[in-house]
Amino acid sequence: MKSSNYFVLVFFIFFGITFQAQETEPEKEKQKVNIKSGYLEKKPEFPDAVIYTKDNSGQVYIVHEGIEMWCDQAYVYTKDNFVKAYGSVKIIQEDTITMTSKYAEYNGNTKFAFASGDVLFKEPKTTLQTDTLYFDRVKQQAFYRTGGTVIDTASVLTSRIGRYFAETKKYQFLSNVEIKNPDYTVHSEQLDFYSETGGAYLYGKSTIVNENSTIYCERGYYDTRENTGYFVKNSRVDYNNRILYGDSIYFDRDKNFASATNNIKVLDTLNNSIIKGHYAEVFRDKDSVFITKRALAITVRDNDSIYIHADTLQVTGKPEHRIIKGFYRARMFKQGLPGEEPTSGKCDSIFLNQKEGITKLLRNPVLWSGENQMTGDTIHILSNIVTEKLDTLKVFNKAFLVQKDSSGYNQVKGERLIGLFTNNELDTVNVVKNAQVVFYSRDDKEELVGINYTVSSSIQMYLEEQQITGIRFIKEADGKLHPPSVYPEDQRLLPGFIWRGEERLHKVSDLFNGKPIPILTKIKGLPLPEDEGEFFDDIPEEDLEIPDASKLKLKDFQNNPDDPKAKTQKKEKDSPPNKEN
Repeated sequence: MKSSNYFVLVFFIFFGITFQAQETEPEKEKQKVNIKSGYLEKKPEFPDAVIYTKDNSGQVYIVHEGIEMWCDQAYVYTKDNFVKAYGSVKIIQEDTITMTSKYAEYNGNTKFAFASGDVLFKEPKTTLQTDTLYFDRVKQQAFYRTGGTVIDTASVLTSRIGRYFAETKKYQFLSNVEIKNPDYTVHSEQLDFYSETGGAYLYGKSTIVNENSTIYCERGYYDTRENTGYFVKNSRVDYNNRILYGDSIYFDRDKNFASATNNIKVLDTLNNSIIKGHYAEVFRDKDSVFITKRALAITVRDNDSIYIHADTLQVTGKPEHRIIKGFYRARMFKQGLPGEEPTSGKCDSIFLNQKEGITKLLRNPVLWSGENQMTGDTIHILSNIVTEKLDTLKVFNKAFLVQKDSSGYNQVKGERLIGLFTNNELDTVNVVKNAQVVFYSRDDKEELVGINYTVSSSIQMYLEEQQITGIRFIKEADGKLHPPSVYPEDQRLLPGFIWRGEERLHKVSDLFNGKPIPILTKIKGLPLPEDEGEFFDDIPEEDLEIPDASKLKLKDFQNNPDDPKAKTQKKEKDSPPNKEN
């Protein structure tokens, strides 16, 4: 063989060549990378490297402490215990992680790998695609910051920054995070995804959108495989014309169902109404909302608000045909515009048909229109669906109208009462069939003249500013005006009379009189993840083991201060007050 300053040594490796570990560390020896097969050569332009190339028996095969590596060509720097691999590179760690790329390098001293060019990082349930990837075998973590895509069994997840924790099989995505699923799309500031379960934890402003609904939250959990979720912190669900708010919201996409707990608000944008309470269930397919725990429905009509409260409220029907039902200890209140007297009522159950403009008070109802108390078996209130003003009042069976006088009670009784409204004030009342009247007649000076008791088949009364100003007997009447001194006390109240003035509602808060404040369910929150530190440790430059042959430089091993940082419990605790995390 001709001697020269430069030489090329070429031979085949059939049984493998092992670079034995050198006893350079007193505590623990660092095992050298082990080259099992390949076509070996030395090139003068790479004096520190031994080059291995694939041969007829297959690719270059390298092993090191639990990993196996294959490539078309490898540059092995024995002094640095370092490998640069080119062409169809594949790295496998104990049958749990497989990484393929066009190029990779591996440091046997630090157990740190870097891959670039069409990188695929596979674990049992997912595949990560990216252009460049760092893999720290000591930490058992992988990291990218130039954009990546994770393909799951049900979805595709993308982000600019991503980190994988092999021990917990968790991905942590930051910056422009998106989940694409055939049925929905998720966007989030930070998303932790567990590949074994398909569970996604959302941190920061997040949305889940499909053709039927949009979910918003700033802290939540979503099962991407079962299509169920739990959301807290400023959470809401938009169902077309209906928006559900709550301290916590549970959502089942397959069933088109959502439930919410504490400080609930359901906004109906089409019908200009709001429902409040502390527990709600929404069934989208049935266009139904069920709400309880201080349930309250507020509907805006004619620039005024109508309040309906019951132990339980149910809203059903398409947006153009909403029906509100209130069950058990139901109450209603209408404040009225400036200058108008309020209208309020109580009953066991209430029914409101917004399209037809009818409100029904059922079972033991009482209604106050100004100073007028009306009772009966059933009360109907009809509104003009065009002007949205009160139109007609109907009281069925045992109808009673009572108005308190300083000396007693003005009373009208009959089988049916029909009242007419003008500008939301009762101004005409017709009582038909077996009508009876007890009326305290006064002169212009409001001095009592006498007590009128009359029986007639039909009576019509006129009111001004909610006060009775005149009575007209439609058919022949039997009655007379009695001096107060001679009219018997026991005949001044008509049979069936009952005064419920102490129950009258004067303001909105009276809707809840006599009802205890509900004890709210303790919300099980979703804490931020534990702080697991940065991927790159803050190591002084002189202590970093970066081989001269590596494509990576100092800046590649440093965390970018401009990149978004993961929200963690530690950072939330250390943040100044009122700062969002």
